[in-house]
Amino acid sequence: MAERLSITSVSPDPALLDLPWQLPLEQWPDDVILALPRGISRHVVRFVKLSGKVIAVKEIASYAADREYQLLKDLVALQAPSVTPIAVVGGRSTAAGEPLDAALITSHLQFSLPYRALFSYRMRPDMATRLLDALTLLMVRLHLLGFYWGDVSLSNTLFRRDAKEFSAYLVDAETGALHESLTDGQREYDVDLARTNVIGELMDLEAGEMLESDIDPIAIGDFLAERYHQLWAALTEEETVAADARWRLQERINTLNDLGFDVAELSMTTSRDGTKLHIRPQVVEAGHHSRRLFRLTGLDVQENQARRMLNDLDTYRMDTGQSDVDEDFVAHDWLTHRFEPTVRAVPRELRGKLELPQMYHEILEHRWFMSKNQHRYVPMEEAVQSYIDNVLAHRRDESQLILADTLPLPAIEDVDMH
Repeated sequence: MAERLSITSVSPDPALLDLPWQLPLEQWPDDVILALPRGISRHVVRFVKLSGKVIAVKEIASYAADREYQLLKDLVALQAPSVTPIAVVGGRSTAAGEPLDAALITSHLQFSLPYRALFSYRMRPDMATRLLDALTLLMVRLHLLGFYWGDVSLSNTLFRRDAKEFSAYLVDAETGALHESLTDGQREYDVDLARTNVIGELMDLEAGEMLESDIDPIAIGDFLAERYHQLWAALTEEETVAADARWRLQERINTLNDLGFDVAELSMTTSRDGTKLHIRPQVVEAGHHSRRLFRLTGLDVQENQARRMLNDLDTYRMDTGQSDVDEDFVAHDWLTHRFEPTVRAVPRELRGKLELPQMYHEILEHRWFMSKNQHRYVPMEEAVQSYIDNVLAHRRDESQLILADTLPLPAIEDVDMH
């Protein structure tokens, strides 16, 4: 069997050869797999620790594995929010010589959770709309890249905390396809399918008593479709204004920036009589705030986390009397004297519970609530210690959330910063 086994990978890991490829994935022994929470899948999926990292292994037909592997590689090259492909293992067979399906291997997205781990008994009322907002934004970003998903659902998505919101990542690209651009029909099919699938998934949670009684699955599905059309229009629609209202150009750019997008190109035309100006974004790129923070500090964080940290940078600039100092110098000063000391103050054994940028955001929120409730200025050092003692110490470790498949998923609570 070993001679027929084939591994396709950009950077192959020899440790892959040590996995029990001669066994169907559902028969892999417990000492090999990790019981991480996973979404519902039409294929058998297992998590494995390999060379100090966690990988996801999906059993799938050989042609489908090769196609999805290449498609995920293309999406990563386009900087799309998706899991990263590692390898395809083909030529598998049992010890008796019976052929087995190929295996697609992707990296496990650290600090991510499937929707069933987030929709829990103690879910905050706005959790559903925040998750759907994240899924909607993911769809829009993929559509802007020319990616037709073909199977949009909560099950095919992973979610990571992103300041007060969530970021969504594509997990399953089996039915997808990349085009130069999408037709309206392709986009609408994805939206309609997303609406149908989300309603069905929420009804399934409702039947399992995992959904709050005041959440209407149909209303949530309708919200997704409506939100998608609003966001797509804001990013792509042509706008006509009076020719002397050129300030609208900057306002349109600012609006897109607030949504987290950069305008790489803007098309402007005037009417024949010169009284009207037509404005249409031509190239829109996601990640406005994260790119700006990375340029200033080298920190690679998610969009809403970056927005929050940039706001803190602005506050730090004013508090330290550096309003007239070049932003690059202030950013270095903020990184050295605010961000790094704050995260270093967290005990090493607790740092893995959350991504450090998310932890920093929560510390800022905790400090704000302390100041508000105590009607005084709370020093950062005091806020950090209070956050460690009263919040972080009681948080479950989201980087190592190991669950037995036979047990119901626990509630994943939002932090109460009070």
